[in-house]
Amino acid sequence: LKAGLVALAFTLVAGREAGMVAGAAAFLGHCYPLWLGFKGGKGVATYAGLLLFITPLHGLVVGAPVWLGMFALTRISSLSALTAAVAVPPGAYLLGERSPIILGGLAALSVLVFWTHRANIARLLNGTEPRFGSKKKDAAEG
Repeated sequence: LKAGLVALAFTLVAGREAGMVAGAAAFLGHCYPLWLGFKGGKGVATYAGLLLFITPLHGLVVGAPVWLGMFALTRISSLSALTAAVAVPPGAYLLGERSPIILGGLAALSVLVFWTHRANIARLLNGTEPRFGSKKKDAAEG
């Protein structure tokens, strides 16, 4: 929500492209906060908030359904987030987005979501990434 509100404020004052840049800065601040030694979150909810305020069509028609669909199939939050991150930039283009700043921002944030999920990707490849609702013992057993 914080990136979304920052993006919305900049959008209202200076346009969608400025909102995207401001939202991306908030995303980076969430993932790499100075006061926490650059160790923050993974940025998925921050990215979702940005989508809802800057490109709501892309968030609601592409991002959310892809995340929900993958989660319904796998019950793995990280895989759902990664799948949605892959889908949003081309989905935005297919839905008519033509701003290079918006498309480039979406692509860059999607790449950063993969970067922040490196450990999750390793667990996915090893088959040890936990599913929602599973106990740690169950996740370790596969």
